[in-house]
Amino acid sequence: MDQNIVACAQIVEKGDPVRFRAIMAVPAQYRPSLFVIFAFNLETARAPWISQETMIAEMRLQWWHDALEEIATGGTVRRHEVVSPLAKLLTPDSARTLQRLVAARRWDIYKDPFASHSEFEAYLEATSSSLLLVAARMLGACEEEVVHNFGYASGLARFFLATPKLYSAGCQPILDRSENALRAQAQEGLDRLFKARKARKKVSKEAGYVFLGGWQSGVILKTAVRSPEKILTGGLLRGDGSHSLALMLRRLTGLW
Repeated sequence: MDQNIVACAQIVEKGDPVRFRAIMAVPAQYRPSLFVIFAFNLETARAPWISQETMIAEMRLQWWHDALEEIATGGTVRRHEVVSPLAKLLTPDSARTLQRLVAARRWDIYKDPFASHSEFEAYLEATSSSLLLVAARMLGACEEEVVHNFGYASGLARFFLATPKLYSAGCQPILDRSENALRAQAQEGLDRLFKARKARKKVSKEAGYVFLGGWQSGVILKTAVRSPEKILTGGLLRGDGSHSLALMLRRLTGLW
């Protein structure tokens, strides 16, 4: 296997074990592309956290924005273990889409709350739905609305898991911390997840492999609806390994 692909796989395995297990569950021919796109996601996601200096964090994100600009314009692309294989996968349009993801990550640099629910939705759209759309279209045909609904739900689930750590870091991730508001937000994510699943036929089998990375989303969001306080305190997922079986079943049935 290409050394860059191996490096991307190692980045995903170390930084996102859940995603790594999901990628390993798909047919081998699709894994390299998924390792690359999700290694890119991890690199940009952690860029704001590497330094406490906001200017350095901004510079790191700008580096990724500029790398995508090189891909989008068809110019000479910088050599890098993630950027080099990424350049072989992205179209100019998909590179532009990922630039919006990089721009959205600026929220992670600062500790200000989201200005509104719509701003939070835009953040999830850029960092989750758009990423899944680019990844899915690399593998096969898919209906954009289905990907956006699934991406919102899975992005929200992951955001909920990260919320206690965000508070510990001094961030203000949740606009309204009341139980009613938290429950309503979780229910919205669950509704969009169900809507996406009802429209599975609009996503090809190949593109559907991308969705396996969100296999825990339903469990997380259902727990959040029942016990919204766990969004703030943690405990949305059990640690008994029962979710591994769910991944296997979804892989075998294709019912992501």
